[in-house]
Amino acid sequence: MEKNFVLDTNVLIHNPQALYSFADNNVILPITVIEELDRFKTEADKKGMHARQVLREIDRLIKKGALKKGAKMDNGGTLIIYITSFKTSDIPLTDKELNDNRILAVAWHLMQQGKKVFFISKDVNARIKAEAMGVPARDYEKQVVEYGNLYRGWKEVILPKAEYDKLTRDNKMTAKPGFLANEFAQVKPDDGKSLAICKYDQEQNVLNRICDGCSIMGIKPLNVEQRFAFDLLLNDDIKLVTLVGQAGSGKTLMALCSALSKILNKNPVYEKLLVVRPIMPLGKDIGYLPGSKEKKLNYWMQPIFDNFDFILKTSVLAKHEDVVASALTVDNLMRSDLIEVEAVTYIRGRSIPNQFLIVDEAQNLTPHEIKTIISRAGDGTKIVLTGDPDQIDNPYLDANSNGLSYTVERLKSFKLFGHMLLSKSERSELASLAVAEL
Repeated sequence: MEKNFVLDTNVLIHNPQALYSFADNNVILPITVIEELDRFKTEADKKGMHARQVLREIDRLIKKGALKKGAKMDNGGTLIIYITSFKTSDIPLTDKELNDNRILAVAWHLMQQGKKVFFISKDVNARIKAEAMGVPARDYEKQVVEYGNLYRGWKEVILPKAEYDKLTRDNKMTAKPGFLANEFAQVKPDDGKSLAICKYDQEQNVLNRICDGCSIMGIKPLNVEQRFAFDLLLNDDIKLVTLVGQAGSGKTLMALCSALSKILNKNPVYEKLLVVRPIMPLGKDIGYLPGSKEKKLNYWMQPIFDNFDFILKTSVLAKHEDVVASALTVDNLMRSDLIEVEAVTYIRGRSIPNQFLIVDEAQNLTPHEIKTIISRAGDGTKIVLTGDPDQIDNPYLDANSNGLSYTVERLKSFKLFGHMLLSKSERSELASLAVAEL
């Protein structure tokens, strides 16, 4: 029996290419979905962009057949636009005119005809209602990873005492199979009384010992994972770095101080620092705030400015020999165009060469949005994605389906990529207590 996948609007907003995710089966879009896409298409945010992309793709498919009867897609599947031809009074739902219920009703009606139907939605409540009606419901899981087993960026190695002593003398050792590019190791002797930290060299297949401490713009790592993260951030050959960790683990602070050290150096590596954040509030969005775009962005970028102030006011900075001592205020750096802050919404269409780009709160972005941002990078640009998949404000994403987790799993074996999972909060004892117990 052929399978019929009824798609909710939020699936297409999440991933415009979702039409092609169901092999050679029937993909059914209720007419209500088309109407919702039409309403979204004029918006300037990601919903509008994705709605327009989907509608253009549907328009292209019209040339291949009448959508009511079914138009063949490039992957062998069939796209059907379903116009309701049954009485709404038959729908076993209370609010029969609600758009979500009208979409769900199409799946229910097809099932009543004896067809094999699956309702696909990113909306948990819609899936609950579908199951209550007897309609099999699924989340859209094409771009999903298992966050609980996310790549850490380092592993522990236990050696016999003699081998460990040889490592400390030679500062390197042949790596055992299983290491990925730019992966780190915490190497311990079998008596557990000391520790050496190493980084994997893929070309030489060796673990090279690295020093325990460093200081960047007066900021020092407070644990081994932060030391590993600094190594990735300061390596200009690694073009993409992901920092994943709980609140207070130092992700944003380390990324910003590393970027400032690269652009304020007397021989700067990058022309400027660009910091972007998704506008994903718990309440009203950026459009309801007073003032110009720049003034509105200040509300969302305040955590970034707080970190800048902390770094620039560090007493060590004034004594830093490699840093230009003038203009060491955030306002001056922004006026001189060394620092730029932007909302993710406005990054589309840009080309970003020779810049240090930080995407903060990246866990609120879809895999498609992360791909869009990374594809903006020009020659000489380094990108850092930071975020905590346990703190997601996007209602259609979770720890397993967000773009940050997905990027880590897809790119972890590539030489241009480095990742660190930061497991310890260093902000304060109170912050650590909140993360652990609340």
